[in-house]
Amino acid sequence: MMLFLLLSFFLTSLFLFYIILQRLFPPKKELVKDRINRYLYNEKKEKVESKSNQEAKKVRFQINLDKTKKNVRERFLSKDKNRKLEIALYRAGVPLKPEEFIMFQWIAIALGAGILYLIIDSIIMLPIGALIGFYIPKFIIKKKQQDRLKAFNNDLPEMISAVIGGLKAGFSFPQALKSFMEEARSPMKEELATALREMQYGSTTEEALHHLHERMPSEDLDIMIQAIIIQRQVGGNLATVLEKIVQTIRERIKIQGQIKTLTAQGRMSGIVIGLLPVILGMVLYLIQPEYIGALFSHPVGIILVVVAVISCSIGFFLIQKITTIEV
Repeated sequence: MMLFLLLSFFLTSLFLFYIILQRLFPPKKELVKDRINRYLYNEKKEKVESKSNQEAKKVRFQINLDKTKKNVRERFLSKDKNRKLEIALYRAGVPLKPEEFIMFQWIAIALGAGILYLIIDSIIMLPIGALIGFYIPKFIIKKKQQDRLKAFNNDLPEMISAVIGGLKAGFSFPQALKSFMEEARSPMKEELATALREMQYGSTTEEALHHLHERMPSEDLDIMIQAIIIQRQVGGNLATVLEKIVQTIRERIKIQGQIKTLTAQGRMSGIVIGLLPVILGMVLYLIQPEYIGALFSHPVGIILVVVAVISCSIGFFLIQKITTIEV
């Protein structure tokens, strides 16, 4: 019975997410198809009226959705928080506005609390599930930021080498960036296109590069920007300076790979320490629910569970901190 309720709740939640995503981001193919049908086919009057009613409903839904977003932005997002959330979503490459992210976070809180309550069948698990649902969207955004920044850093030495080749061939710095941008991969392509667009609209090279670093907070990129600024103030051969920088960046990437290999065992130990109690508890619950059920029904058992979760989390983060070596 519990499995049936859990499955029903999951399917209902999945259907709800699908409807929301369809409303927020309608497929472009359907929009184009509607426009073609509107101009090329002479539909009957009844169909036209039905279609106009549907369009009116869509317009009303969009107006209500915009009002909801505006209320969320005004009541729950200050100007500073809205700015920080915009930057975080942009760095993650997520096409959402801050108020939309807050609304999805509310849905995740409700789903986390409901799913954990159905699994454990205890009212005490509601705040814990809500807390998990609150942090899951933030964790996803943080992970996507790290993946996007990692992809940018991997392409950065190649970009600097292409700029060096362009400068030696007689190109200016923006022309060298543009020549590499046309063949670059995401996210390097989008970021360079934005920087070049800012230069074309009147921003100086220094301002455009600082904005690029604000969008992609890479330490290697910061080294390159500082070298370019110093060269413009003092003078000298920019290609030679960039050659030294790209050599340093490649050595850093090589050392980081070696450190990651040497600390793999420690990081794996932290993952095992964090997940082993959870997996063992789930296995015992499936084998004999009455035996482990006391941990979630008796006050002493609940206290022990909370202490165990806190202890495992502290151990996991300490091991990750020890095995993280900055280069």
